[in-house]
Amino acid sequence: MRAILITILLVFSHQAFADTLTHSFKNPSFSGQGYSNHVLAIEQLQFQRKKDIEDKKESEAKAAEREAANTTLAKFLNNVESRIYANLSKQLVDNMFTDDGATSGTANVEGATIYWVKDTTADTITVQITEQDGSFTEIIVPLTGFGF
Repeated sequence: MRAILITILLVFSHQAFADTLTHSFKNPSFSGQGYSNHVLAIEQLQFQRKKDIEDKKESEAKAAEREAANTTLAKFLNNVESRIYANLSKQLVDNMFTDDGATSGTANVEGATIYWVKDTTADTITVQITEQDGSFTEIIVPLTGFGF
């Protein structure tokens, strides 16, 4: 029996080869190889997530703003406001161009000051609109030379 066992072991035994076992991490965070690309990829993913969240919040806020401005009441108030300003501007222009009216005037609209003066010697009307921050726009309108 012993001879059979030795014969079987000799027949089925193979020559064994051994090598040094080495362990390395595949994750660049541990191995250090490709670490900069790994960190950049993670940073880019975090940045993109934050940007997506901010874009979504901004989009939702704009949608809510559009929805609020699109109500029937908002449209009505906008129309009334537009007509009031149109009527005020018509009265202002009528006062500027009448011959028997005043030669200057001032109006305050939402913090802006509108000042106009009629210069009969130069045949012009100068309109100056001064904003709350001090910036202004000046318009000089000739009274003659229109071919209407």
